Amino acid sequence: MLYKPYGKTGKNVSAISFGGMRFDKPENIEANSEIVLYAHSKGINYFDTAPLYCGDKSEEIMGAALKQLKRDDFYVSTKSNKASGTVLRSELERSLTRLNVDYIDFYHIWCIIRPEAWAERLAGGAIDAALKARDEGLIKHIVISSHLPGDQLGPILADGPFDGVTLGYSAINFPYRQQAVETAGQMGLGVVTMNPLAGGLIPNNAEKFDFIRTEDDRSVVEAALRFNVSQASITSALVGFTTTEHIDQACAAVEDFAPYHPDHIEAVQERIIEEFDGLCTGCGYCTPCPAGIPIPKFMDAYNQMLLSGGKSDEVTGRLRWHWELSGDQAGTCTRCGVCETRCTQHLNICDRLEEIDGIYTSEVARGK
Repeated sequence: MLYKPYGKTGKNVSAISFGGMRFDKPENIEANSEIVLYAHSKGINYFDTAPLYCGDKSEEIMGAALKQLKRDDFYVSTKSNKASGTVLRSELERSLTRLNVDYIDFYHIWCIIRPEAWAERLAGGAIDAALKARDEGLIKHIVISSHLPGDQLGPILADGPFDGVTLGYSAINFPYRQQAVETAGQMGLGVVTMNPLAGGLIPNNAEKFDFIRTEDDRSVVEAALRFNVSQASITSALVGFTTTEHIDQACAAVEDFAPYHPDHIEAVQERIIEEFDGLCTGCGYCTPCPAGIPIPKFMDAYNQMLLSGGKSDEVTGRLRWHWELSGDQAGTCTRCGVCETRCTQHLNICDRLEEIDGIYTSEVARGK
């Protein structure tokens, strides 16, 4: 396993870290905890979880595994998205109990997706509560989880008591996320990247994204992870595992590791901007929709049209056969714009829903 310094904390973190948001059948605590222990045996030492992950079972799964390890042999990360200091403290204490630990190594001020959210955490007492918990030894490092672009994230990082940041970054959205990564790196913060496989978009469209590979990469998954870890400012790529095979594949990406040459990264960037600008990475922050539209599923369907070179039937086919949805629901969009204010990629969601509705209406008219 490759280890990299987590900012200025003095801690060395595995370049592949374990994200506890994708456990299969999370009610099976014991079986899933074995997957966590297997990851540790492969050299992974950073384990990330949160309240509500996997039907609110993720912290329990992690706790069942971590209690079997020496406390100085791993780092655990969890989160709170609450503005109230009282509620944050309550969530922290619950997390400590469920994780079977006396302290959290990296405690996230979670889900800062708009600048106003930071002001709300300050005003509500969440930051003061986190600082108090740090003084008491219940938290070792306060960090932040955000999808903000670099120009908006920078002032918050400078204002906050942060030792690190977790943010979305992948080989197919990095032209739009690079500034945030570099800003954090220049400030000497640890950087963990979530969604390095773009929410499954990369492996599920391996042929389309084969160009991110070099001749030394055995798969696009390996290439996508190596792409993240090649960035000097990035400490670790956070991967959601469901099987031991997934762990083996991810760990293989950093065996005998050598960073990508800048020429390769530049070539990938040019290809992404030219051919794949505007793909939704499925972060889900656009929800909930006031009109009840499952927006991430509709944006996933729109991705299929983009990936197919503009074939409109890919949209309705994806909705019908993969999501069991009808395209007519897109027509219920009121264009309130709430989703677009939350979108971490600033996509024109309302226009896309209108386009999907038009495609569906056209197909109905043709009797399809």
